[in-house]
This record gives sequence, C-alpha cells and structure tokens, in this order.
Amino acid sequence: MSPTEPAEPTESTGTAESRVPRGDGLSPRPADLSWFKVAELDELEEGRVRTVLAGPRTIALTRCGGRHGALENRCPHQGGPLGEGSIENGWLRCPWHGFDYDPLTGRPPEGFTDAPRAFPVQERADGVYVGIELPAPHTRDISDVIVETLVAWGITHVFGMVGHSNLGFADALRRAQERGELTYIGIRHEGAAAFAASAYGKLTGRPAACFAIAGPGSTNLLTGLYDARADRSPVLAISGQVPSKVLGRGAFQDLNLAGAFADVATYSQTVLAGSDHAELAALAVKHALVERGVAHLVLPDEVQVQRSAQAPSTPEGRVGSHAIAPPQAALERAIQEIALARRPVIVVGHGARFDMPEVIALAERLGAPVLTTFKAKGQISDHHPLGCGVLGRSGTPVASWLMNEADLIIALGASFSNHTGIAPYKPIVQVDFDPMALGRFHPVTVPVLGDVGVTVRALAAALPTCPDAVDQREDIATRWRLWREEKARRLLDDRGHGVSAAAVFASLSRLAPADAVVTVDVGNHAYSFGRYFECDRQSVLMSGYLGSIGFGFPAAMGAWAAAPDRRVIAVTGDGGFGQYLAEFTTAVRYGMPITHVLLNNAELGKISKEQRAADLAVWQTSLHNPNFAAYAELCGGLGIRVQAREELDAAISRALAAETPAIVEVISDVELV
Repeated sequence: MSPTEPAEPTESTGTAESRVPRGDGLSPRPADLSWFKVAELDELEEGRVRTVLAGPRTIALTRCGGRHGALENRCPHQGGPLGEGSIENGWLRCPWHGFDYDPLTGRPPEGFTDAPRAFPVQERADGVYVGIELPAPHTRDISDVIVETLVAWGITHVFGMVGHSNLGFADALRRAQERGELTYIGIRHEGAAAFAASAYGKLTGRPAACFAIAGPGSTNLLTGLYDARADRSPVLAISGQVPSKVLGRGAFQDLNLAGAFADVATYSQTVLAGSDHAELAALAVKHALVERGVAHLVLPDEVQVQRSAQAPSTPEGRVGSHAIAPPQAALERAIQEIALARRPVIVVGHGARFDMPEVIALAERLGAPVLTTFKAKGQISDHHPLGCGVLGRSGTPVASWLMNEADLIIALGASFSNHTGIAPYKPIVQVDFDPMALGRFHPVTVPVLGDVGVTVRALAAALPTCPDAVDQREDIATRWRLWREEKARRLLDDRGHGVSAAAVFASLSRLAPADAVVTVDVGNHAYSFGRYFECDRQSVLMSGYLGSIGFGFPAAMGAWAAAPDRRVIAVTGDGGFGQYLAEFTTAVRYGMPITHVLLNNAELGKISKEQRAADLAVWQTSLHNPNFAAYAELCGGLGIRVQAREELDAAISRALAAETPAIVEVISDVELV
C-alpha cells in the first residue's frame, strides 16, 4: 500500500517489535490504539523524513539510526510541517524556523521544552505501522451552528474555495453535505463563485452562498458581488479571516474585510467568540432576502472551531410577504391614465420576472404591446401576439417602433437604464416595490409603490372597458414580419472572415430548448443576442447594471445548480470566456452539461467598435486565443469548431445532446454583428 494511503486499522498481535515513547506522558498504551501501515520496511532511507497518513492523522515518519519514528506533523512552535523538514546531525529540523527535535521521540535539545507528540511504531514483517487513537466524535462548534442556520433559512448551495483561514467552516460544510443538507461546488477562482451565486439569485430569487479565505480570496469575490448588488440579486458571502490574535497587526493576509465589503454589502458582520452566532447568520440571510442584495459574514480562524451548544436560528416569524398592495390614491391615478390611453405600451424589467402571468393578462386586456428591458429578455415569448422583444441598444426595431407610437408607458419593475431608452417625455405609470426606484432618473407621471403582481392584478380588476384603446396586435405582427425579413438577409452575409452573429442566433433560436436557461456575457455578442435571438420560454441571465465581462460561464454554473433539470446554455465571446477559462474544468468535475456557444473573433470587438466611433485608433483589442474546442476536449468535455454557417445546426444540436460540458466555438466575423 502507498505510504500516503491509510490502511485498514490492524490491532497489534504482540509479535512485532513495538516501541512506545513515554517520555512526554502523552502516548497511549498499545492496546488502546488502532494500527495503520504507513511504509514498507526499506522504503524510507536512513536519515530521511516524509509525510504519511496514519488513518485520519498526518504523521512525520522518520528513519534514524536504523529505527523508525512517528511524530505529529506539526512543529509546536508555529505549526510548521515537520514531514517537510530534514534530519541534520541526528536532529529533525523544522522547515519553517529551524527548531530541532529528536526524530524518534520528539524531544527538543537540552534547555528547551516544546516537543511534538510521538506515536508508537511497530516494525512488522510486512511493513512499518503507526498506532494512533482514533479521534473522538466531533463536538458541535460555531461553524456547525452557522451552517445549520443557513440551511434552515434555505441556503442549499455554496460556491467557493477551501483554504487555510476557512478550514473550520469548510469542515462544517462537509458534514452538512454528507447529511444531504447542502451542495458545495469547489471553483477555481473566487470571482467565479460570486458570479455563480449572483446568477443563482437572479434565476430563483433565493440566495446561494459564496465562500473564500481571508485577504485575496475574499477580495476576489468583490466583482461578482457588485454584480449581485447592482442587479438586486440575493447573495450571502462568507469570508475566513486570520486569527483574532493577529488581526489588525499586519499579519499575512490580514485585511479589514468589513471595510473592504462596506460598499458592496447591505450587511457585513464579524462573528466573534462571544457573538450570538446563530442570530448573526440569520440576520445575514434575512438582509440578503429582504433587501435583495449582498450580505457578508467574516469568520476568524479560531472562532470557527470553538464549541457551541447554541440552537440554529430559523426563519419562522422572521420574514413577511413582499406582496405589498399599492396605496389607493396612486392606484386610482394609474387607472385614470390607463383608461384614457389609446396606444399604451407595457415595459417590463427584471423586477417583474416572477409576475409575468399577471402582466400578460393585463396586456391582453388592453391589447397593449409588451416590451422588455435587456435584462428582462425572454420574460414574454417573442412569439406571443403582444411580445415585441427588447427595447433599447440591444433591442429590436419592433420594440422601438411601438415605443415611438405609444401615448402611455406602463413600466413594471424596470430600472430606466439609459441603455433601455424609455422615452422620458411620454406619460409614465411606474410600478416598483422599491421606493428609491420610482422616478430615479427623472419624474414620472404616476409613481406607484407596490409589488408588481399585486398591483397589476388590482389594475386589471379596477379598469373600465377602454373603447378608445387601439388593439395593436396587427401593428406588432407587421413589425415582426419586416424585422424577420431583415434578419433573414443578414444571416446570409459572408465576407469570408467568419460566421455572422445573425446566423449564429438564428440557429440557436431554432434549436435551444424552450425552457432553457441562457446566460450571456458582455460584448458584441450580447448586443447581437438581444437583437437576433428569439425567445420562447427561456430564462435569460446577464450582468445587467454592472456589465461585467466574464459573467457568462460562471453564471451558467450557478444556473445549473439552481435548475439542474433545465438545459443551461452559456453565450460568450472569446474575451469574456478567457477570464474564467479554468472553470470549464469545474463544469467537467461536477458533471454540468452546460452548452457553451462561444463566438471567437480574436478581438475585444465591442471596444474596437467604440474606438472607431470616437475617431480613435483601434489599439490593444486583438486577442491571442487557443483553439477553444481543443481546450474543451483536453479538459474532458466536448469541443466542436464551426467555421461556416452551414455547420452551425449540426454542431449546436450535438452539443445540446451531450451529457458533458460542451463548447461550440464559432469563428465569427467581428464586423457582422
């Protein structure tokens, strides 16, 4: 057996040589031990030391004077790994600070008292055995209480990276996963963990957690957390921290994490030894849920493993309903405006995503077109008689034409971003649950504070018949016919430099499952996706207000965790995917059958376009890329390279049918967007 693999416990028979150091008063009697083979008799050379596993324990195994020794693999000075040290002049020297110990007994030189624990060794005919006491059953600690509280509040997924300052909490996560209470997904970069958690919250409205060590691990979370903050996605971030004893003294990876997270988090607290740790964990999840934002907990290293008998905190009686009805006066004013309109349009934002049946019912009552913001793409089917696609810079001429013809805008859960282009000079009825969102950028005619679904139902119930309102279905159908004819012409464009975006998204529109989740990165491909891809019932996730490149593939991992029964499709450019390239191995490791449509134009095409628009030279936007399809195969997934329009359907169909992560790398023309 390999010396680094634990053997089955074997009780001593008393026939082998048994040497039990007793000088430190800590070594137990042989009869109380379980014995593990750690090496062959002649495997370790004279005067050498190595790290081995004896059951659950890490041991520094030595050979000196023809005898074997077994010491705790931890220098009592500052924890240096003795198994990585060396034997010099008959002393085992710690690799960190040069402290010396007897390699067989662990005793230090005369005048010193610190000594690592020595374990009994048996040199049997078939190898070297070390006797250890099996650990006592785990005693519940603060990390267990926090994890139990998170589970009680509905946290089911954690994305993160285990490291030296979060090991205690990681072990509590392990125990919870073994109990079947949550799922942990280990990522390659903490930024991907935060993006995945943000996407999870956008899709479900429920928080996932992201998890990192102190210092750089936690600061790596910040971009993804700012995405969650900007798009009102509930996320819980958990940071390990250096031990309290050295906190604030400039120790290794000692950063003021509460200060670093102060802007991004709606709630950030450090859990101290005397804290009500269950309550702090409960408040963190509550803040994420109620304020639809980022909450943050900091866990100092030694606090994580302190014993606790505290009960977990549960959500019963702690959170009320979001379904708040609007004030009657505002409702009546809105009804008056709608009743007088001849050509009203409804603009829905991401904030209305869980209330679309009520919104569509109101639209059908009014015969009113439904336009979406880019973040809300797909919330109404592009094949619905009243669906008009996306409004604004990433949108369709269908939506912009109907906006221009409108005499009233009913804005539901929309943010009025300058990218959307809601006309501020028209009468506007705006409905939002957030009072700060009402009239955020300019005054609106009727600001209505209330839950979108509750308010829309109240409007539909109170509206009189509207004999003067125009049924705009025919106009919508005409505009779609004209736009589809134009798209058909564009998909045939071919300059010999790659496939057009129109062709890519025509193929994906035909082939994507109706209930797929589509995550979209930032770049030219995103604008093209907004214009050309026709949604059925797909859910679309993007980095909306932050607009962070790199979002697309990590978000697909979060979407897979949230909805493993739905096909997940990532749409990215080469620039965005390059930032989190290694996460494809994460998808392979966890068996995430993500279909990744990657438009490779070897350029930051959106930036080149902006440089030209500003009459600047195109500079530093070209990219040196690998063969992404070959990379997918190297990682253990499926890779397909597409260089002609005619190859698209077969490649995308094959990728969608795959049970492994798949990349369809499309060599695309940077100009044909």
